[in-house]
Amino acid sequence: MSTRPPPDSQRVLAEHVFAGGRSKPFAELTADEVKARAAELKAVTGWGPTAKVASVAMAWSELSRLMEQSNASTVGELDPDAVAQRAEKLWVVPPGGSLL
Repeated sequence: MSTRPPPDSQRVLAEHVFAGGRSKPFAELTADEVKARAAELKAVTGWGPTAKVASVAMAWSELSRLMEQSNASTVGELDPDAVAQRAEKLWVVPPGGSLL
């Protein structure tokens, strides 16, 4: 079984996400916004269809820990390849590259 390469890191960092009351490039998300996203997703995780949110919440928590370990203030300060490898788990880009 072959694995797909991670998405292009520059595309991932430029992808817009909603945080801090506005849409902005993923690279601009702060450590606090990443931590808040992880907590928000964890809070809505339940059973049935919402159980699938748990893995996304966990990915955001892992990104938050990576930012803490790296002393990164924003996602853009992290290694771009490390961010790209996590992009699909975070749903910054859809798994498989498309929702279609």
